[in-house]
Amino acid sequence: MVWQKLTLMILSLDLLEKSRVVKQPRGERNFHIFYQILSGASDDLLNKLKLERDFSRYNYLSLDSARVNGVDDAVNFRTVRNAMQIVGFMDHETQSILEVVAAVLKLGNIEFKPESRVNGLDESKIKDKNELKEICELTGIDQSVLERAFSFRTVEAKQEKVSTTLNVAQAYYARDALAKNLYSRLFSWLVTRINESIKAQTKVRKKVMGVLDIYGFEIFEDNSFEQFIINYCNEKLQQIFIELTLKEEQEEYIREDIEWTHIEYFNNAIICDLIENNQTGILAMLDEECLRPGTVTDDTFLEKLNQICATHQHFESRMSKCSRFLNDTSLPHSCFRIQHYAGKVMYQVEGFVDKNNDLLYRDLSQAMWKANHSLIKALFPEGNPAKINLKRPPTAGSQFKASVATLMKNLQTKNPNYIRCIKPNDKKAAHIFNEALVCHQVRYLGLLENVRVRRAGYAFRQPYELCLERAGVEVLFSELEIPEEEYSFGRSKIFIRNPRTLFKLEDLRKQRLEDLATLIQKIYRGWKCRTRFLLMKRSQIVIASWYRRYAARKLLRELKHQKRCKEAATTIAAYWHGTQVRREYRKFFRANAGRKIYEFTLQKIMQKYFLEMKNKMPSLSPIDKNWPARPYLFLDSTHKELKRIFHLWRCKKYRDQFTDQQKLIYEEKLEASELFKDKKALYPASVGQPFQGAYLEISKNPKYKRLKDAVEEKIIIAEVVNKINRANGKCASRIFLLTKNNVLLADQKSGHIKAEVPLGDVTKVSMSSQNDGFFAVHLKEGSGAAGKGDFLFSSDHLIEMATKLYRTTLSQTKQKLNIEISDEFLVQFRQDKVCVKFIQGNQKNGNIPTCKRKNNRLLEVAVP
Repeated sequence: MVWQKLTLMILSLDLLEKSRVVKQPRGERNFHIFYQILSGASDDLLNKLKLERDFSRYNYLSLDSARVNGVDDAVNFRTVRNAMQIVGFMDHETQSILEVVAAVLKLGNIEFKPESRVNGLDESKIKDKNELKEICELTGIDQSVLERAFSFRTVEAKQEKVSTTLNVAQAYYARDALAKNLYSRLFSWLVTRINESIKAQTKVRKKVMGVLDIYGFEIFEDNSFEQFIINYCNEKLQQIFIELTLKEEQEEYIREDIEWTHIEYFNNAIICDLIENNQTGILAMLDEECLRPGTVTDDTFLEKLNQICATHQHFESRMSKCSRFLNDTSLPHSCFRIQHYAGKVMYQVEGFVDKNNDLLYRDLSQAMWKANHSLIKALFPEGNPAKINLKRPPTAGSQFKASVATLMKNLQTKNPNYIRCIKPNDKKAAHIFNEALVCHQVRYLGLLENVRVRRAGYAFRQPYELCLERAGVEVLFSELEIPEEEYSFGRSKIFIRNPRTLFKLEDLRKQRLEDLATLIQKIYRGWKCRTRFLLMKRSQIVIASWYRRYAARKLLRELKHQKRCKEAATTIAAYWHGTQVRREYRKFFRANAGRKIYEFTLQKIMQKYFLEMKNKMPSLSPIDKNWPARPYLFLDSTHKELKRIFHLWRCKKYRDQFTDQQKLIYEEKLEASELFKDKKALYPASVGQPFQGAYLEISKNPKYKRLKDAVEEKIIIAEVVNKINRANGKCASRIFLLTKNNVLLADQKSGHIKAEVPLGDVTKVSMSSQNDGFFAVHLKEGSGAAGKGDFLFSSDHLIEMATKLYRTTLSQTKQKLNIEISDEFLVQFRQDKVCVKFIQGNQKNGNIPTCKRKNNRLLEVAVP
């Protein structure tokens, strides 16, 4: 084998579905680059391109398929940027390309509104000029020039120029035509630019290998001009596929000296002629409609097709002269149907004329040429006023027809090999195989004809590795007693000469398969009968059990009926005896009738009162103040007492729901309310905060291991407070610990205990009435802890600390701790009594109170 080096590669573009830029089929996306830019571009790049990352902001993007599972647009955008650098694109070229793409995307957001002129004609105006302004900034176009190009059209004939206004529909057409032309011309420019980058320098002719990637046959719910020309190309490729396949097969049989048997196959030349005939072809008639003067619409084009193609056996239309389709409700009046080799396809005629014209108004071309953007200026050379060409450009259909003809001529001179791609399902998902869909593709791709061609010659050819080893093949053929002249062994394949031999092998295989099928059926039927028998057996057991249940219930109902009859007789007898007794008693009742009537009436009133109260009871919430109105005046005291009893009862029900922990929390909150409500401005902010106590996890933090070992009692509060220096008023962080018997102060960094005060030595706690966290702990004179004087602290949890200190002191000493709330109070600092005064002031540190020692007798605390 001789390996050769790839020295040259050229890309060529035959057809770009540029209508996808402005409108996409259902379930499909626009071109990937739009989604990749919005997903993968940096925020800085998006700002330069004047884009936003939200897909829904752009009318040209299909939202139902914007996100595709398994596709990362951001990663793909980085791959595209990297590939452009590898091919040789400069940074300014890449930026220019992205600016053009962004301009195309933003063109879809331009919307128009009608505006009546003085002469009575409608003129289109742009609704929001902000999008137009950003497009002009991207492309370097004067805004007034582009705005006029969207509102007016200039027609030139010899030396005359006529300017006409565009209505809203024409303005939208001009906008979409500009977007499609910008994208398609940019795509063609990219192909040319890439070819220039990868072309080889040598001019020596080498061997050529080409790869043709073409659209598959397309059948959508709505088929238009794009599907029509794509299917036309597939018709031509199918035609050349059959011809070249037969030719190659014939040459192989000639080399092997095998007699050739002609195989009948469908020749789709008649369909190709229906489309491409120069006089009566659909493309020719479409060009004729586009070029003729007068009113030209899609309906006039369909009328021409109905006149000329009515008798063609592969053309169907509801409005044609052929009466067989007049009552075909599956074929709308605005459509025509072509019976392709792959099946019938219905095309909507709407848009055929405009898409074939592919007309871009000269005003827009000239506006693009005037842009201060080198790339856009290069994409529209016809916009140069010095090079005005009044000749009408060729239509899209004629261009594509010429491109297909060139492609067919090129394929005829080459030795093509085919790779047929079979789509297993319509869901674009793995591991799903739709047999009907695959069979349909195999049929219309002409693979069946290709198989029949092979079967007419050597019906069976296969390498030994794919069939059996050579010894196994020889044993098989000797056992079947096939004559030796009917087959031969090649170097790598086995060949069977006569198709009858192959048919015999197929019949034997078919018989064997039938035998196997019979065996499978026998086993299956046996299993099915056994399963049915077991099911019937289980069903019989269920039916019998349900019948016995029914019989037992019937007997029970009869016994209950007899019992009720006996009870009814007893009840009737009792009522009769009661009637007799009351009749005898009436003569003794009249003497006390008034009193009994009063008691009976009062009893009924009370009964009615309680029944109404039952239905009007308020909710069980203790804070619900609602209570039914009193119906009678004599029930006033009863009504109030009942309200009090009910409230006490529902409060008890509410308290019974609390756990021991919750009860403790609420007791502390209640204690705090009694101590500080309407006294301390800081209290309302503490109501909604739970009292946690141990804010420092001393037992879990290894930093405080020394402190944990020193404290043996249960810690009630562990909090970092600011201790006010007695000399200068500055703050120092300390760990404040409250245990069952002591108050401890420890260094925050080392955990060393600085002071330990028994609860019995704490006489009072003082604080201001304002919204600050300062409080003073007064110590008993003469105690060991009072050597340096009282303590002055600042804490974020003042209410909780004072409440827990109060409750703990009361629990241990059986005496209530005095809580003084005043904006001025005295503290003992060593031998001096210092007045702590709280004033309103402006703080440099925001809302944090500050403390300053004024003199030996005064310490001021500035509170915001």
